[in-house]
Amino acid sequence: MNLDVLAAAPANTAPAATSGTFADIVKLPDIAARFAKVRRYFFLRESTYDMTRRCNVRCDGCYYYEGDKQNAQDNLDPEAWRKLFQAEKARGITFVVLAGAEPALVPDLLEACSAEIPLGAIASNGLIHISSEVGYRIHISVWGNDATSERVRRAKRMLERQIEIYAGDPRAVFVYTFTRENIAEARGVVENLARHGCKVTFNMFSATVGYQGSLSHTPTSLAETRQAMLSLLADYPEQVLFSPYSAAAHTDTLSLHDLYSCPYPRQNQGQFGLGRSFRQYRSDLTWIREAACCVPDTDCADCRHYAAGSAIVTARMNRHIGSPDQFRAWLDYVDTYLAVWVQGYAKEPNLCAVPIAPALARQTGAAR
Repeated sequence: MNLDVLAAAPANTAPAATSGTFADIVKLPDIAARFAKVRRYFFLRESTYDMTRRCNVRCDGCYYYEGDKQNAQDNLDPEAWRKLFQAEKARGITFVVLAGAEPALVPDLLEACSAEIPLGAIASNGLIHISSEVGYRIHISVWGNDATSERVRRAKRMLERQIEIYAGDPRAVFVYTFTRENIAEARGVVENLARHGCKVTFNMFSATVGYQGSLSHTPTSLAETRQAMLSLLADYPEQVLFSPYSAAAHTDTLSLHDLYSCPYPRQNQGQFGLGRSFRQYRSDLTWIREAACCVPDTDCADCRHYAAGSAIVTARMNRHIGSPDQFRAWLDYVDTYLAVWVQGYAKEPNLCAVPIAPALARQTGAAR
């Protein structure tokens, strides 16, 4: 979740388009209004923080319990976290994502962090209420209906309990992760969430390095997922925070890295953009540049994760300025991610009604 690349340009300038049409594109009334709205958030600078190695569920394919980060020893001192966040603010971090295994298990740390940096989001399984003193967006992970959750996540009545705890909470966004196995369940889950007035967005299961389980996508399941996303977006426009271009970008047969070139330090060791600013802290307050990624230990060749796209796609504005509809699609994507990640930001109706092909795939003619 980062707009580092965009914010390098002065506020009163626009990036140059090779076609020479960008100046005309941004004068179109609908584009001008939306660009002005999202541009106010170009100050966002993100890093992520694993708050604890503990969790109250254990999910098949969980990225946290892969790699070395799961072995970090938790630092449970709120003052140590407060000092870390003071230092993070001093180096220019303006937005934080609190994750780990389950951050709701360390409420004192969440309150200490949010007191220092007011903008952020928490990735949670939604089975423990997070105090209203913490004003961050809360992303509640949903991997299917209750029967599927019991099988894949080893938790009974999971969606029912999540709704009981977070329905009516303006911080809550339910994140439905599409796997190869749960595409047909999505409509019933979204209908249930909509009935309770809950906001929902979509994620794609992205395999960890070496994962051999049954959740990974195939070209067929990617195509089916795209249709499911578009259908649910059309049927529940008030509850579903998504866009047609979001569906196109995240269900392409090419990964986000292959389509757009990932700017996170794990793939970008340079001292610019996310390679310069982003850090992924472990629960012992250490970080390793070579491993720093928004979803560590994900297989980059399979990465379609919504958190990754919030930085990868948004940072590629210059690839979307060849036509008004390309830029409308990009604006829809940015508007969507701001609504999903920033508490109090309201999603607007999408400007581009069709899922245009991702920018790099269109340029190279890559098959999808």
